[in-house]
Amino acid sequence: MNTYIDSLFSLHGRTAVVTGGSSGIGRGIATALARAGAATVIVARGRDRIDAVGAELTDAGCRAAGVTGDLSTPDGIRAAAEAAAEPFGEPDILVNSAGINIRPPYPEITEDDWHATMTVNALAPFLLGQRYAPGMAQRGYGRLLHISSQQAHRAFVGSGVYGVSKGAVESLVRSEAEAWGGTGVTSNALVPGFVLTPLNARLQEDTTQVAALAARTMVGRNGLPDDFAGAAVFLASASSGYITGQSLFVDGGLSVH
Repeated sequence: MNTYIDSLFSLHGRTAVVTGGSSGIGRGIATALARAGAATVIVARGRDRIDAVGAELTDAGCRAAGVTGDLSTPDGIRAAAEAAAEPFGEPDILVNSAGINIRPPYPEITEDDWHATMTVNALAPFLLGQRYAPGMAQRGYGRLLHISSQQAHRAFVGSGVYGVSKGAVESLVRSEAEAWGGTGVTSNALVPGFVLTPLNARLQEDTTQVAALAARTMVGRNGLPDDFAGAAVFLASASSGYITGQSLFVDGGLSVH
């Protein structure tokens, strides 16, 4: 074992909660945190997928548990927060990866679309942070990590309410960084490019558009969930203690092309 690397990035002794951890980017991050040593709780809607990821991690020697949670209502968010703290205790790391992507043509967006998107994508991260961060601050260590989107910064392929919600998430990052500064709690965001996940399966049906998005990157391909593993472990680890209020683009250079 390389003890120096371990001192920088090991998550042994830490606990993590990952919403949306059974699929896509969330699954990639949950896997990375668990394999880096964190006792990891996956919060998602589908029990079968939760169990599949949990079994995979347990078989790899990790400590993992799963909670079915509905983040579409404030009461559901609060219930999921309490349930996720039961398997391993209060978390040191919160990853907000759960999201929904409702994108009808802009003139057809309804108030229900707005409320549904903002609740899952923005209210849930806020309420979960409000629930867990005070305990993190009391213990002197906490990491709030949010999954944002290019559409927090630029509109393309019909951003709609989704882009608005991710803009809110990045503002939340800055507000949390300010609120918890000096307590050992940090808040940061990862900003993906176009990543091949179930969330954007509909867009992947347009192979021409997928190829065009890959061509816009500087590395020549679209993203994969595993591309977020190292960045997530870093931002969850002790090494990132002087980094807060930041948005790290993990996008193959798409944002600067």
